[in-house]
Amino acid sequence: MKILTAVSPLFVLLLVISVPTVAQNPVAGDQALGTKTYDQFAKPEFCGTSCHIDFYQQWRQAMMSQAYTHAWDEIEYFKLAVPHADIDPKVAGVKAGCNGCHTPMAFLAGDVPPPKPEANSRANESVFCDVCHTVTGYAGDVPHNFNFVSDPGTVKYGPREGAKSPAHETRKSEFLTTADFCGTCHNEKDPYGIWVKSTHLEWKEGPYAKEGVPCQHCHMTFAPGRSAAMAPEQPDVAQHLFHGAHDNGKVRGTIELRVHPDVRQAEPGERVKFTVALFNQKTGHKFPTGSAEERLVWLHVEATDAKGTVYQLRVDRKGFAGEDYTIGANTLAYQDMGIPLHLPDFKGIQRDGIPEGDRIFRLPYLDPQGRMTIQQWNTASLGPDYRIGPRETKLETYTWSLPANLPSGPVVVKATLNYQKLPRPLVEFLGVPAEEADIVEVNSHSTTITIL
Repeated sequence: MKILTAVSPLFVLLLVISVPTVAQNPVAGDQALGTKTYDQFAKPEFCGTSCHIDFYQQWRQAMMSQAYTHAWDEIEYFKLAVPHADIDPKVAGVKAGCNGCHTPMAFLAGDVPPPKPEANSRANESVFCDVCHTVTGYAGDVPHNFNFVSDPGTVKYGPREGAKSPAHETRKSEFLTTADFCGTCHNEKDPYGIWVKSTHLEWKEGPYAKEGVPCQHCHMTFAPGRSAAMAPEQPDVAQHLFHGAHDNGKVRGTIELRVHPDVRQAEPGERVKFTVALFNQKTGHKFPTGSAEERLVWLHVEATDAKGTVYQLRVDRKGFAGEDYTIGANTLAYQDMGIPLHLPDFKGIQRDGIPEGDRIFRLPYLDPQGRMTIQQWNTASLGPDYRIGPRETKLETYTWSLPANLPSGPVVVKATLNYQKLPRPLVEFLGVPAEEADIVEVNSHSTTITIL
């Protein structure tokens, strides 16, 4: 069991007072299935209608409260994961395992698969107050695959010493303020031993971990306020916003970009090279992260001449292995969806649904046959990791042979970085709500050259 790294015997002694203790042989991960009951957990309304009113309203608006009921998660689980688990013994554990993070209380209660969201069962509470504030640590060496240790009861754990409540006993837990706490669900290894979610591991390898900036500093920002209605005013109350990949405001501006030409004046027929610099100045992990098999981030560059004609510029190839996965193409993928959908000769659907020749920043997940998959539990290998790391700058070039009939005057070249939670072809094929394929403009920049 790992909660904190000890640096001295005195420090350990002090921690005994402030950090919740964990059983010598904690039950966590797959072994925790069915070890609790629903009635051991307080309903979120209990926490949020009298004492923690503001936190409760923040949570209700966040994806944490919709981790089980969100439309895409419901479709992915019941239409793909559960049927696949029933067919293929290799991935059978996904039927229970998805719930370990998407509705932990249902998993701990052994309610597998839980009732569908339309039944309005307690599984719908998703990731809520009493799930997080009764976690005491994690089992094993690496936080992943819901290996948190749950101890529901009258004791609630929080970040402050000496907090008092009329409803329950309160104890301080340093663990809840660490990135390891988040890693228990934001790292995932699939049945093939592939890290299919590695947000915490990406953070740990990056600059923010070295500077002591954990996940909570960006996703649970601090502001003056009260932790509860009867609590004293504090200067640094963690907001329960949990804004991330589903929050357009969080996504916008993640990457700074600038485009510049190698010459400022040119004649028709000449070649001009445009360089786009993309700098990840906002995330402590790679972008995109998490369910990287679903996210689509791509760079579109176009030129508009003096008469208003628009030309798409295609990215220059770099020649690395697997680069085809990172360039928009008219190609099929996701053929392994045919297994749970009972379509034995399924040819797949369009992989990208974006302009051909645009650069894509992605990590391709490959099924046992080496085909690109959207089913993370069926990932047997990974393609090239061409995402943008924290504080990393990527350079992309676009060499344009100017058309012979290009009119004289200014040409405006605009580079736009776009983001989609799901590729549009997948949304349309599986009947996912259309907003899951809404295009979010992460950032854009323009430059101008003059045609002589």
